Parts: sequence; structure tokens; C-alpha cells
Amino acid sequence: MVHGTHNAVKDLRNDEVLISINGELFKRSEAKISVFDSGYLVGDGIWEACRLYEGVLVFFDLHCDRLWRAAKSIHLDLKMTRDELKKSIWKVLDANDMHTNVHVRFMITRGIKKTPSQDPRLTISGPNLVIIAEHKKASEESKEKGITLFTSTIRRGSPDYLDPRLNCHSKLHEVQALIQAIEAGADEALMLDINGCVSTCNATNFFMVKNGEVWTSTGQYCMNGITRHNLLKVSKSLNYPTYEKNFSLYDVYDADEAFVTGTFGGVTPVSKIDGRIIGTGTFGKISRALSDGYKALIKSEVNKHQSLS
Repeated sequence: MVHGTHNAVKDLRNDEVLISINGELFKRSEAKISVFDSGYLVGDGIWEACRLYEGVLVFFDLHCDRLWRAAKSIHLDLKMTRDELKKSIWKVLDANDMHTNVHVRFMITRGIKKTPSQDPRLTISGPNLVIIAEHKKASEESKEKGITLFTSTIRRGSPDYLDPRLNCHSKLHEVQALIQAIEAGADEALMLDINGCVSTCNATNFFMVKNGEVWTSTGQYCMNGITRHNLLKVSKSLNYPTYEKNFSLYDVYDADEAFVTGTFGGVTPVSKIDGRIIGTGTFGKISRALSDGYKALIKSEVNKHQSLS
């Protein structure tokens, strides 16, 4: 059985969800896009994923901030406003009668090419927007069990050739890292930066706890995680000494606790890294407090938006 940070409780409703392609709804089995799409041909696209809780798309503004920054970075005119994007997402949610514990992924590519090519001047359509919403609740059993990590030889790249903060469709190096980890018997991959310091995981951001302090990487070579951003706020609000800094595997192997963060799983403990048990190999005291604090932040976000509606 596949085990990792994206383990979800099985929900048969997902077999019948409607998916949006440029505003038109399709059954899951019929949702298709052209083989001439820029994303399919050369990975030319960007994406976001957010969560729906109790009728609220939590931290949606932060996700939009990241999406629009990414679009500017790759010189892509999204041809829509934030409000138009939000209306498109709600069209999908309403069509699927979705209210809570929903994961929404929206992907935008440069558009259709007239022939297979990297050249953006050969794009003959506007951007393609695909919205996939699924009933997805993180498996509490998986969260309590935690995950194991293996340090991949695939490095997080330098910002001067593919900035790791760019949430783009080009994820092949992360897939390669994950394959290495799986073949080594671990659940997911830990990745170093170009200087050999611990950076991030293949799909989540990495944190460790040492002597009551919370450490994560500098952010220069890791994903620009929304949950990472919020977790740093939570940690500081709980008065834990919190640092974004360089550190190595030497530090990690001696950590008291470790965990990863992501939009879907929130806070997931790490039980073992490269065969070494981390702390007691269970959800640590500080990791648990941070997880509870993050859940409280989500609840506060929901209450805030519900009071305004």
C-alpha cells in the first residue's frame, strides 16, 4: 500500500466528480486536454492547490499571491482576475455539491501549440485552466504513523536556472528524488541544496526540532510553501525559538523531532531518516503542539470568512 503525506481516506464520491477545463464541466472519465497543450509538451505551466473547509477556501489569497508571482516569473498573462478565478473554482465546487474537506488543484498552462515546440510564439490559444476538486480528507492513521525519509542524491536546484520557489509543472527532478526514496524503502525523499544543506522534501517542506528550537531551511532553495509560511507564524506565536537557517544531515540525525508540512496533510511527523529513528519515532510534543496550532489557525480563518459572509 502506498504510504505518504498525501494518504487520503477513500471517498467513492470522487469517481463521479466533474472537472473544469476552461470553464466547461466534464465527467472525470471524459476530462481531456489536447496533446498540443504547452504543459503536456514542455511542462510550460503553473499550478496551485488549496483546501475547502466548512465553505471557505482557506488561505486563498496567499495561494493567489503565489500564483500571480509565478505567472510574472514565466511571463504568462493569466487573462483573468483573482475574482474570476475564484468564481471558476466555486462553479466546480457547487456543481459537485462540495462543502468541506475538499482539495482543489488548479493548473494553468500557456495554451495550445500549433506544433510541438518550446517556442511560446507558436502558441495559438489563450491559457488553459483546469480545475480538479476532490473529496479528500487526510488519513489520521497515516499522520499518527508518520513517514520515513531517504536523502536523495537529486539536489534542489539553484535559483538561476529553475528557482525552487516556482510552483511549475516541471517536477521531474522531484519525481526522480521520490523514486530513489521508494527504491530505498522509504516513503518520501529528503533533498539537499546545492551547498549540501538540508533544503526540503520532494513534495513537502521539512522542519526539525532540536533542544526546544524549531528549525527549517533558509527558504532560498525550497518550495515557497503556504503551510510552511503559516507554520512559522504558529511556531513564533507559541513562543518557540524559530529559525530559518542552514543545517546539515549531521544536525538532522540528532534531531529530537522532525516533521513535514503541506497544504493537504498539514503537519506530518517524520519517524525515520536514512534508517535512523528520529527522537522516539512518534509524533513529538512540540510537533503535536504545532499541528494543533495550525489547525486552530485554519479554524480562525474559517470563522473570519464566515463572519464576513
